[in-house]
Formats: sequence, structure tokens, C-alpha cells
Amino acid sequence: MAASSLLLLFLPWLVAALHSPPGCKIRITSKGLDLVKQEGLRFVEQELENITVSDLHGKEGQFHYNISQVKVLDLQLPFSDLHFQPQQHLAFNINNASISLRFRRQLLYWFFYDIGSINASADGVQIHTVLQLSKDENGRIKISNMSCNASIARMHAGFSGTLRKVYEFLSTFIITGMRYLLSQQICPSLNHAGLVLLNSLLDTVPVRNYVDEHIGIDYSLLRDPVVSMDTLDLDFKGVFFYRGKEDQELENHAVEPVIKETERMVYVAFSEYFFDSAMHSYFQAGVLAIQLEGEKVPKDLEVLLRATFFGTIFMLSPGMVDAPLRLVLQVSAPPRCVIKPSGTSVSVSAFLNISLVPLGRPPVPLSSMAMESKLSAKVFLHGKALRVLLDLRRFRIYSKQSALESLALFSLQAPLKTLLQLTIMPIINERTKKGVQIPLPEGMDFTREVVTNHAGFLTVGADLHFSKGLREVIEKYRPAPTVPASPPPEASTPDPLQL
Repeated sequence: MAASSLLLLFLPWLVAALHSPPGCKIRITSKGLDLVKQEGLRFVEQELENITVSDLHGKEGQFHYNISQVKVLDLQLPFSDLHFQPQQHLAFNINNASISLRFRRQLLYWFFYDIGSINASADGVQIHTVLQLSKDENGRIKISNMSCNASIARMHAGFSGTLRKVYEFLSTFIITGMRYLLSQQICPSLNHAGLVLLNSLLDTVPVRNYVDEHIGIDYSLLRDPVVSMDTLDLDFKGVFFYRGKEDQELENHAVEPVIKETERMVYVAFSEYFFDSAMHSYFQAGVLAIQLEGEKVPKDLEVLLRATFFGTIFMLSPGMVDAPLRLVLQVSAPPRCVIKPSGTSVSVSAFLNISLVPLGRPPVPLSSMAMESKLSAKVFLHGKALRVLLDLRRFRIYSKQSALESLALFSLQAPLKTLLQLTIMPIINERTKKGVQIPLPEGMDFTREVVTNHAGFLTVGADLHFSKGLREVIEKYRPAPTVPASPPPEASTPDPLQL
């Protein structure tokens, strides 16, 4: 009884541990699958056109035949369907297809010997395949298993020449054998296309990559894909990390993104955790700081600062009066992102140290003030890159020493805000201009993007576009054929340069 009570006590914690909320979530809808089907059908046609059929030879009474050099001339795939099949599957069916062939014949009947080519057609071709999707050990989506069934309802061959009637009578042996051999080659070809070639395409999906010299991003899947009748959902970790401590991650306390829409081809959702982990990683890297000194300080601001701290400067030695100013702005804590239906904002706490830097002497502090600001964030897509454009909205400074000094600093608030807008914000936006890639395969891009804010996360709905064909990308990453090991060379005197 006590053990049961203890289990009930820890059950919510165990469930939460097993179901980590994703920082990034992708949903592919039936509309997106229709586009994939069109491109995939072209790929399947190309694979079936390259079917290799073994030579066929045999003897029936006085009739000897040898069929070789079988080549697919044309495919007609009028009825095809690609659809989701719960729980982790995609089903691809081809119905009532036809395949036109040509092959070389060598026929001997009694004393008559004939060679040439034969045109044949396979009709009523049925192909049914089911692809199972799963997460591999590296957190990448893979086709882990594939079942295939293929059949040919009818096959015809056209003979010509003086022995046409004899060939047509005896062609049953040839047609039956060709029909069997062809049907036996369809599924192995498609299995190789799915488990090898399409998986090489899925290898182009970024999983754990470096964004720049400071941070990287982890897009590994948290669990196997979830497939319903109309959607395929992928839960990604979606967390940035500091390259100096790659094994250290920010704990995820954000809400889990929920995608309910199905109108567009694809939806990508990002939680506050996604953006918080990026800013936390940059904070760990120590790059959220900037220093302006001497001529880099805007002239109007320098005049105002010298007037504000005139008393302090006047009390210093005369050699300090004309010393250059130094402004050091540094974020004091990781910025935080807040996503609401009304918009996305980033809260930043920092401190600004102002000092004089006389030549050859240590800096002389003039003031150290705290700063609090709120930035509005516009999130958008460019190709496959997620970008953020920041704009300063609210800004406040105050002294860390006394309320009286805070009052004295009030005149600096507007000029410092202008300094941030004109000097600091362009630098920050230049860093975010490159963006970060969304985990899609190479050759596939977004179009007609629409960003929608929710409580705690935002979604990007878009349509898909193939900037490169499946064949082009697959050929680029096609696994190199394995070369059989060559026999060991005969013993010889070693080359002195190799010793």
C-alpha cells in the first residue's frame, strides 16, 4: 500500500521527465504531403526506369530463347497516392501503372535462328509501399523500415518477322518469365530508394550545428514522429548552447507549443525557451557587451556627459580634463523573451560604466549606472533562415549608488536611448541578420510565410517550395559505392621513404 502511494506521488514527475517540452515543433499537413508526392513521384519514375532485369534464357522442346539487355523505355503512373498512416507511417500506392520495355532476343527454332529486339509492355502494375518513420540514435528522422508489394496483371510482347506466328505461339514462356523477373525487381529498387537514397536526403536536416563562433543549436528529435490521418508532428529539442560548454543546457520551463492549424503546408512553432536559450548562450560566451572610447563616442553625447560630470572632472587633476571618455555597456543577466498574442518582446538588464582614460594611466570612474530596456522583436523567415529584427521601445537608467544621483542622471536618459538606437541596435541586428536554419532537408524552402503569436510561443505557417529536385540533392549526397578490397601485394623491398 505504501509503495502504491509512493508511486502515485512520483507519477506526475515521471510523466514530465519522459515528455520534455520541445523548444521547436514542426507540423507537415496533407497539403504539404501533396507537394512532396509530386516531387517524389518523379523520383520514383526515375528509379523504376533504372531497373536492372537479369537475362532470361531457356528451352522448350526445339525452341531455344535468350533474352538480354532489358531496358525500360517509358512509365505511365496515372494513379498514385501518398498519405499519412497512424502512428508513424507514410503509405505510398501506385495503381494501374504501365511499363514499356525493350529487350534483345536470340531465338532458335529447329534450323531457324533469329536475333533482334522486342518491345513489350507490362500493364496493371500495382505497387503498395509503407514507410515507417522514427528517430535514430542521433536524434534525426529516418525511414527505419519499409514494406513493399508489387504485382503485374498483364504483359504483352510484339513480335515481327517471318516467324511471327511461331513466336507468338511460343511467347508464353518468354512473357511469363519476364513478368516474374520484372515484378521481382520493383520492390528491391524502391527499398534501396527509400532506405538508402531518401535517408541520405534526410541526413541533410541539421541536427546539431554551430551557428557562429560563439554558439550552436541542437535540433535533435525528442521522440519518434507522431502521425495522424492529416498531419505529421516532429518535436525538436530546439535549444542553443555555448560552444565553450556544449554539454550544459538551459532548463526548459516554457510552455509547450501547440499547433492546431492545418490550412498551410507546414507550421513551425518556437517557444520562449528557444529564444531564451540563444540569449543565455550568448551571455555565457561574454559577447553581450560593447565598449566605446575616444572618437567612437558621439560628439553630442560626449559634450553632455562632460557637462553632467563636470563637478567630478573639475575635482580631478588638470591633466584629466581633456582625457578621452570610455563607455562600457554590458548585459548583467541573460535577457528574457516574452511572447504574447500582442507581440514578442525581450527584456534586458545591463550596466553602463563611464570613465576617463588618460594616456598611460589607469581609468578614472565617473559613474556606474544600471539600465533596463525592453526591445520589440519581429520574427520572420528568409528562405529557411529564422531571423529576428529588434527595436528599442522602453529604456530607463538609474544610479546604483543613490536616488539623488538617479535624479541627476535623468537628463542622460534620452541621449543614451538615442545612442542605443543609432549605435548599438544596428550592431545587434547585424549579428541576427544571418539567422538560424530551420530543420528542413536541403532543396526545400518556405514561401508565403505568416507569423502568429500565442501565449508563450509563436508559429510560422508557410507553404513549401522545392528549390532543388530530390534527384539533384540525392545525387549530391549519394553514398559512394563500396570498392572491394584488393589482394595484398607481393612481398618486395620496402621503399626507404616509407620506413
